[in-house]
Order: sequence, then C-alpha cells, then structure tokens
Amino acid sequence: MILGLSFATFTLVHVIISLIAIATGLAVLMGMLCGRTLAGWTGIFLATTLLTTLTGFLFPISGFTPALGTGVVSTVLLAIAIPALYVFHLAGAWRPIYVVTAVAALYLNSFVAVVQAFQKLGPLQDLAPTQSEPPFLAAQGFVLVLFVIAGFIALKTFRPERPVLA
Repeated sequence: MILGLSFATFTLVHVIISLIAIATGLAVLMGMLCGRTLAGWTGIFLATTLLTTLTGFLFPISGFTPALGTGVVSTVLLAIAIPALYVFHLAGAWRPIYVVTAVAALYLNSFVAVVQAFQKLGPLQDLAPTQSEPPFLAAQGFVLVLFVIAGFIALKTFRPERPVLA
C-alpha cells in the first residue's frame, strides 16, 4: 500500500499523471515554438510534472537507481522552472532559464515513457529486452534530438511581450 492505495492502483494513478504531464507539456512546448504563453496548460504541465516526479519517490527504493537519479534531476529542474515563471515572470535571463528547464523536464518525462514502453509493451520488449539494443538506443536518441532541436527553436521564438503574471 502506498498512500492508502494498492500498489497497482498507485502505479495506475502515477502513470495517468505522467501521461497528462507529457501531453500538456507538448502543448506548452508547441506554444513556446509559436511564441505564445499558454498559462492554463503551463500550470497543469508544471503541476503534473512535479506530481509525477514526487510520486515516483514513493515507490519502494532499494538503492540508488537511474529512475531515482532522473527524479532528482527533474525535481531540480522544476525547482528552477517554477520560480522562473511565477516569481521572476520570465524577466531577463529567467526567460531562457525557464525554457531550458521546462523543456528538459518534459524531455525527462518522455525519456521515462520510452523506457517504460520498452519494458512493458511486448513488441518493443522483444526488440530490446535489455534496453541496450539498437532499437532502444535509436528511439532514445531520436527523442533526445527532437527535444534539443525544439529547445533551441523555443529559445529563439518564445519571447512573451509582457511579463507572465502568476
């Protein structure tokens, strides 16, 4: 039991939150690429990304794992992105800091989704049972390249005309 939920139910809730974080994060990223601030989507993205990161720490821990490391990095990124937007209102250097940290947090969610897909989905698991095979590495490389390119474009295109208000 985790937070009064069975392990299976807690896992399902965690996965649903993660999928919402990724979907809303992609909407926010598209907004950045178009130079627009999507305040409602952004709030949901940041909240669900933080929630999925924090709930990830509630799973049984048997030592330091890559998943735990990813959670720590995501927490640090969000601890920077959230005040960059809501406290410093993207003023000055806080705009590019926000873009980099928000895109990186979305990338980490997507990275974990690819890992989980290769672990849980039969056809993908068959292609890369140890997650060191070329199909897994190609998928992760493709996702990384997409986010790096999108991040660079967002740095150039996301320039709100006035400070974002909380």
